[in-house]
Amino acid sequence: MTYPRPPTTLTGFLRPIRWAVFVNALLSACGPMASAADLKVVVTIKPIHALVAQVMGSTGTPELIVGGAASPHSYTLKPSDIQKMAAATVVFRVSGQVEPFTTKAARTLPKSTLLVTLQQAPGVVTLPQREGGPFEEHEHDHDGGGHANSEAEIDGHVWLDPANAVAMVDHIVSVLSSKSPENAAIYADNAAVARARLDALSADLSRDLAGIGGRPYVVFHDAYQYFEKRFGLKVVGSITVNPDVPPSGKRLAALRQKVSRLQATCVFGEPNFSAKVITSVIEGTDAKSGTLDPEGASLAAGPDLYDVLMRNLATALQQCLQPRV
Repeated sequence: MTYPRPPTTLTGFLRPIRWAVFVNALLSACGPMASAADLKVVVTIKPIHALVAQVMGSTGTPELIVGGAASPHSYTLKPSDIQKMAAATVVFRVSGQVEPFTTKAARTLPKSTLLVTLQQAPGVVTLPQREGGPFEEHEHDHDGGGHANSEAEIDGHVWLDPANAVAMVDHIVSVLSSKSPENAAIYADNAAVARARLDALSADLSRDLAGIGGRPYVVFHDAYQYFEKRFGLKVVGSITVNPDVPPSGKRLAALRQKVSRLQATCVFGEPNFSAKVITSVIEGTDAKSGTLDPEGASLAAGPDLYDVLMRNLATALQQCLQPRV
């Protein structure tokens, strides 16, 4: 900003003071100047936190809301989380369906905070949730506040397709550059590296998973269809049960029959779900058990998490689905 210069012919004592008051009033009217140091970025979940961190690089570190092994579907905001979001320049989320805690929080965010829904980013391809038949029903209204049908019917696990991750990276660059133009060139360079890394990841996984595409398996909950469609895998159903409530004997018997009927090679649990239940489900069947982690619950947050998460999914699928020799 170019500041007005004080008159060079000031006389008396009061006129310089009045000039200073005028300049301060002008600056107040223009609002605070934005700078890279003022940019505060908050991200809801680990996979997209990794993508944002890659784009930001050395310019700053985004803050994470859902850390550890917590699930975004049932997460409750802490007072410190609310403060982080309210103080943020930008908050990145996947959607109100994936992170229902953001729906209520969005109503109280100050106008200075931009809430970005990456599921709606240009180029992100969405898929409808699968229900009925071998797939368990989804919970469409996590927070009791209701959602638009269009969002409720979308499978929100969009990050599990590397092509969607590329589209999200592009949108992240656009948003951050609009808020911190002085770093736009750095964001663009970092995004180019991230895109190349995602392309290499996709090529590696396509090669590694090519031999198991026809092997049927069952998942704990239907969170993986973006991954499955991208890499040609054959999921045949889900066995969702409430992780906080042990299934009854009747429910376990029904799940065993389901696994046998679907001729599943493997049944996959998740890190925050008791392995004993999966063991009970496959008892008396020919299926093996494995673990898939779609949100990075068992991983440390950081810019490398996305790559590690996706490669871990591929490794777990390979280990369980490879034909016995």
